Amino acid sequence: MTVDASSGDARVEELVVLVSPEGEAIGTAPKSSVHHADTPLHLAFSAYLFDDAGSLLVTQRALDKATFPGIWTNSACGHPAPGEALHDAVRRRVADELGLTVTDLRLVLPRFSYRAQQDGVVELELCPVLVGRVAGTAPTPHPDGSEVEATEWLRWGAFAGDVLSGRRPVSTWCREQVAELAALGPGPQQWPDADPADLPAALPR
Repeated sequence: MTVDASSGDARVEELVVLVSPEGEAIGTAPKSSVHHADTPLHLAFSAYLFDDAGSLLVTQRALDKATFPGIWTNSACGHPAPGEALHDAVRRRVADELGLTVTDLRLVLPRFSYRAQQDGVVELELCPVLVGRVAGTAPTPHPDGSEVEATEWLRWGAFAGDVLSGRRPVSTWCREQVAELAALGPGPQQWPDADPADLPAALPR
């Protein structure tokens, strides 16, 4: 039997929410079956996590991931379970994937979406972007090795500059998100809170 990830049972299949181009929920599908050459549009999220000193946590995807293995990217990505609030989904994913507790989550890019392809596998997501904080200075993550190969804390300005100049290869979605975030201001303190009303309708309000 397939159930959603919010049940807390690690043995069950994770479901993703399928959406129309307008962001309306149109069904669900097992995560294990949704990413392929003709991936349907579905809900996701990206998070950018900063420590008390203002450094950003970046992560390298596990080398055996089915999609985009070994690629460096933002702090955390994931899929809200059916009926799961966006902030709850981010906290769950960061705890499971990195062993960290997130506070002060803020929505900054509610309408971000992208398409990316590698080795015949497509990512196609409505992917709101949030920023959050983890307490301490460069706290040590405890990553799930099936999800994360490595982690690094970097200053935002240097990271963004390297991504935008092409000096630092990152995932397609991270590169596009960094460009949009940089347009909002020089750092997370200047990024305004977005209106939750602009989120895809498939997400609980």
